[in-house]
Amino acid sequence: MKVLTVSDGVVHGVREDRSGAALVARCEAEGWTVVETAVTADGVDAVAEAIRALADGFHGLVVTTGGTGFGPRDQTPEGTLAVLDRQAPGLAEAMRLVNPLGRLSRGVAGTCGTSLVLNTPGSSKGCVECLGAVVDVVPHAVRLLVDNADPHPSGEGSGAGA
Repeated sequence: MKVLTVSDGVVHGVREDRSGAALVARCEAEGWTVVETAVTADGVDAVAEAIRALADGFHGLVVTTGGTGFGPRDQTPEGTLAVLDRQAPGLAEAMRLVNPLGRLSRGVAGTCGTSLVLNTPGSSKGCVECLGAVVDVVPHAVRLLVDNADPHPSGEGSGAGA
């Protein structure tokens, strides 16, 4: 997996990357290998370029932290949407439900090539909580990006009208 911190302050060295470090620790606690971390400035083009670079030729999870709020430079969702092939609104919605402040997140989720991209908030607590909301389905989702023959977990997709 890869972690992208979106923050003008971190890029310019005036702020510590606490949320990126928190995501790395959470993922390693899951037993996932973090193969790359990166930092980019806020803004649509910077975010789109950074995600595209991280996802290029990569099969796995790319999690962003930061830039999902209402500030004028909070444009991570717009930059992410510029590079997504398909959106995964169920993942974004699940992440928003972890606490009341989640309703203020504009984060999106989706696929970019064979990468699953998730936007999380810039707070170290919020990003870990949001990832925790979907950590149980992420491995299955990533497998499906390459091998659609992956069997569905038992009990899913067998309801009426399916």
